[in-house]
Amino acid sequence: MTTTRFAPSPTGHLHLGHAYSALYSAEYASKSGGTFILRIEDIDRGRCRDEFEQAIYEDLGWLGLEWQLPVRRQSDHMEDYRKPLDLLHERELLYPCFCTRREIATEIGASGHAPHGPDGALYPGTCRGLSKNEREDRVAAGREFALRLNMAEAARQAGPLFWEDAEKGKMTATPEIFGDVVLARKDIPTSYHLAVTHDDHAQNITMVVRGDDLFEATHVHRLLQALLGFNTPDYHHHPLVRDDSGRRLAKRNQALTLNFLRNSGVSREEVLRRLGWENWI
Repeated sequence: MTTTRFAPSPTGHLHLGHAYSALYSAEYASKSGGTFILRIEDIDRGRCRDEFEQAIYEDLGWLGLEWQLPVRRQSDHMEDYRKPLDLLHERELLYPCFCTRREIATEIGASGHAPHGPDGALYPGTCRGLSKNEREDRVAAGREFALRLNMAEAARQAGPLFWEDAEKGKMTATPEIFGDVVLARKDIPTSYHLAVTHDDHAQNITMVVRGDDLFEATHVHRLLQALLGFNTPDYHHHPLVRDDSGRRLAKRNQALTLNFLRNSGVSREEVLRRLGWENWI
């Protein structure tokens, strides 16, 4: 049986693209007599709002979706992410990065030819070469830092990695394209990459259904799975829902949020037809 999940962040109202992804995920589980899980990814408490979380439950219920209870809220489980960080520390794969965003941008600009990855210019590795004493002195001095993954060493230790994608077949993982990713910060003790990989394992997710905009992130997730001994689910990255002009949907486009539509008198059936999900009517 398949276990899938829909894992939104409560930083705004869900739009039609979220609805499509949630329906896609629920359908995958339903066809196998499996389980559909809802997870609230709210690690960034500075941007997440309780009212948006409540709207998620209301919007998905309005669509006719049901999910397993209780719902996992990542902010209730921050201590869970300490163990995988400790394991990576033990393998000497993490290092503290004391650079500010401005300092990183300045160094990248000065280089004139910084390599780029899916998230933009790669971190130039400024703090990777600091000695143990230099790191300890800066921590003792109260310098703020993020924990970065030494990507080259992590990839070396993990060896060749692959995953199965329903749209693209067998994929070779190349996490190096992201450079030394941040896995935790002082104010947020985990990152999206670490939290989602941990939770997919903890919740026994067997099929990750999500938008094609998150396809590249799977390279990093596959690496973390290998390093931490986590299960590797299959993946299905579906095409994105776009507006009439062809642009991908965003939470800032209020006219296409489920909250706006259902409070404007648009019926559930109209939304399902627009998304091509008539079989749920």
